[in-house]
Amino acid sequence: MKGVILAGGTGSRLCPLTRVTNKHLLPVYDKPMLYYPLQTLVDAEIKDILIVTGGNNAGDFLRLLRNGKDFGLKQLSFAYQEGEGGIADALRLAEPFAAGEKICVILGDNILENSIQGPKEKYEEQEEGALVLLKKVPDPERFGVPVFEGKRIVKIEEKPKLAGSPYAIIGVYFYDGTVFDRVRPLRPSGRGKLEITDVNNSYLFERKLNYEIVEGGWTDAGTFESLWRATKMMREKALLAEELALAAASKRQFLISPSRSEQPLPPDFCKCAF
Repeated sequence: MKGVILAGGTGSRLCPLTRVTNKHLLPVYDKPMLYYPLQTLVDAEIKDILIVTGGNNAGDFLRLLRNGKDFGLKQLSFAYQEGEGGIADALRLAEPFAAGEKICVILGDNILENSIQGPKEKYEEQEEGALVLLKKVPDPERFGVPVFEGKRIVKIEEKPKLAGSPYAIIGVYFYDGTVFDRVRPLRPSGRGKLEITDVNNSYLFERKLNYEIVEGGWTDAGTFESLWRATKMMREKALLAEELALAAASKRQFLISPSRSEQPLPPDFCKCAF
């Protein structure tokens, strides 16, 4: 399975920060935002990755990530999106890269606390179709919202004024090779974009869309409020990991400094990587 990170757009909701850089290069706690979806894919053993970006700062991605070897990638590719045509418009640029294989698509501002290895393994057992991830959120109207009959999704609404459920379809999607056939006939929505919800609904119409509910924390980072939530979540996760490491070390009767900068680093640690 290959991975696709969609990191285009103007990031207008994070202006004026995005006047000087791409949204996905802004810091979330101690790392650039893009590192988190990249790490999510690598942790799920997806190491052939395409990044779709655009705008005036596209070259910064190459300077930051180089060939991807520091992150354990087998292959890192880039594609450039002209303008801001929506998620599905960015996805269509991945067709030559996907080459008919199954793909995991993740939005570059989506940050998950836990691994997606479980959903990935479930999707690999699925012969065809798509699998999306859901999360219960306080503001589902900001996202694509699934509407249920029992436990079955019957339709997906894009940013509805009145949400039909408390769940959001988060920005992680598993697709088969037919996804690009579904993107091609799309027409711009009222927002002037090619909507990923229309892609998902095409699978749903054929009863080829499955879902998993995300365990653990998740947030996007596309607004100042959600960017703050993402930073808080990642800081708390890092501090918990430090506390567990210190507790384990004390049991082994080793003395480890509480300062992060003074802790010994593993031999394969790269300061440019995760």
